[in-house]
Amino acid sequence: MDIYDISFIISTLWVGPFWMAMLLNPKKEKTKKLLAGPWFFIGPIIIWFIIMCYNPQGLIDLFSGSSNSMGFIEGLAAGLATKAGITATWAHMVAGDIFVTRWMWKKCLETNSPKWITRLSIFFGVMLMPLGLGIFAISNLLKK
Repeated sequence: MDIYDISFIISTLWVGPFWMAMLLNPKKEKTKKLLAGPWFFIGPIIIWFIIMCYNPQGLIDLFSGSSNSMGFIEGLAAGLATKAGITATWAHMVAGDIFVTRWMWKKCLETNSPKWITRLSIFFGVMLMPLGLGIFAISNLLKK
């Protein structure tokens, strides 16, 4: 296992307790306290920074993709097809997913959404973000 494998696993496991708290105990005070600060997304963000510091060439390649002779998309694809690229991208996605999932969880509590809508939105918020966000949005449109 190298730094990329370890970083990938840590960023994935980091959000687990926060996600499970929102999923299983959405209205508990302990869950609200756990998600009050920035800890739910700080881990993956720190991992992203570590990967970028460990391999700064990846970030340089990302921004110089437009000058790549193959074109921007091909240059971006080449950068993302590395261990550093996929690990940093994964940490970025995990942080975004948990951030948006927390927002949906808070909105579900504020609007007193049915438990099944809250849980479905939260479950898919981390597993398949576009689907979770779609469920959340449609359920809110149907309330009005």
